[in-house]
Amino acid sequence: MLQIKHVSKQYVTGDLAQKALNDVSLDFRDSEFVAILGHSGSGKTTMLNIIGGLDTADSGDLIINGISTEKYKDRGWDTYRNHTIGFIFQSYNLIPHQSVLANVELALTLSGVSKAERKRRAKQALMIGIITYISVLERTQEIGILRAIGASKRNVSSVFTNA
Repeated sequence: MLQIKHVSKQYVTGDLAQKALNDVSLDFRDSEFVAILGHSGSGKTTMLNIIGGLDTADSGDLIINGISTEKYKDRGWDTYRNHTIGFIFQSYNLIPHQSVLANVELALTLSGVSKAERKRRAKQALMIGIITYISVLERTQEIGILRAIGASKRNVSSVFTNA
């Protein structure tokens, strides 16, 4: 479980102080799927960076599986990032001169996983990605039909009975 307790964060530039988070408290259950929504500048990225251990709060606490992170040092944050949480960055942060396999293996390399196990896990992840992609391609026509039905504002049952 992940808990955010009374977290605040502001960014100061010269005389200007911009509050990104102001006394935010949230509880996330294990395996819960969460969407974080808000206007540009509302603190979404700041909160995700704090949850991900990429930034620190000015005040408050991040509690991971019942353990406070208030006294975490760099090593504790490194362990958390390498073994507990995964990131999908907006810009993907891929290394262009590396192969697809090497890019997928990278996080496992940083986690200290053996070369053979890295390769096995990366190939497994790539196969899942390929199967998912093929599944989407196979359903493209069905999705196109459903999109057209939705866009036409027609009654779905009349589309199929009058065909």
